Amino acid sequence: MAAAEHAIAINDDISMELPTLPPNQGLEAFKDIVFGSAAGMAGKVIEYPFDTVKVRLQSQPDHLPLRYKGPLDCFRQSFQADGLRGLYRGISAPMAGAAIENSCLFFSYRLIQDILKATVYTSVDDLPFSALVFSGAASGSITSLALTPVELIKCKMQVPLAASGGNAPGPLTLIATIFRQDGILGFWRGQTGTLIRETGGGAAWFGGYEGVSALFRAYRAPSAELKEDGTSSESIPLYQKMIAGAAAGVSYNFLFYPADTIKSRMQTEDVTRGAYNGERQTFWGVAKALWRQQGLRALYRGCGITCARSAPSSAFIFTVYEGLRNHFA
Repeated sequence: MAAAEHAIAINDDISMELPTLPPNQGLEAFKDIVFGSAAGMAGKVIEYPFDTVKVRLQSQPDHLPLRYKGPLDCFRQSFQADGLRGLYRGISAPMAGAAIENSCLFFSYRLIQDILKATVYTSVDDLPFSALVFSGAASGSITSLALTPVELIKCKMQVPLAASGGNAPGPLTLIATIFRQDGILGFWRGQTGTLIRETGGGAAWFGGYEGVSALFRAYRAPSAELKEDGTSSESIPLYQKMIAGAAAGVSYNFLFYPADTIKSRMQTEDVTRGAYNGERQTFWGVAKALWRQQGLRALYRGCGITCARSAPSSAFIFTVYEGLRNHFA
């Protein structure tokens, strides 16, 4: 009996202490989802025609001569063929994807920061820049799982001009076709490319925004109250937030653009080749084919127009998201 009581006492002494997260997690998560979705969908309306041009440039098959000479030629041919409506073809899937992507990004980004503050950085109020970059990378990797199926449908709907004749299939038809051909795992075709792009891109996106914002705070008027690390705790002006958001968008797209090109080629190979023959290229197989076609230039095909459209879109996303959160704080 004494031994049993002693064991109980030992077990009581080594009780596990779980990290304490900030209260109202449910409300904060709801705000992230709603505000992130609204900001993402608004940004998608602005950038979508440029995204369509990008996907069509990326998806040109390596076994045929290039159809488009560049972004302007692709835009001209697309507009002549279908008008403005053609440049917005398939926007329903990416609108849903933008809502999912941005709500997941902002929610997981904040949640990971809360976990780090509760477990690793318990003695500081503000996380160091390296922790913010890690939080961005982790949030991107989580988001990639939800984003790949949506981007698969989007990319297939954006390249109907490469197919020979016939009407462009709708999203429900594409979903049924993918499931019939490849099963449930077929919706994660190109996941490797999305994972690389979103993990590195998440670090670049949030890191770029936080880094540029910190620079603006550090060089504010001398009268601004500075923290121990030399940065100001006060909010920066709207135009500086937009510049930080634009820099984040360019960083996200440029640094990991080759992974996105490979992903787009993998997700559209059955459309651009005009038939499904049951053979699927691997991530590295597509990368080698692109390199043989035009080298590094092929991997960055459409990058210029992507960075150009991502600057205002990303600036708008951050501005809308933070504006909504501050208004409903």
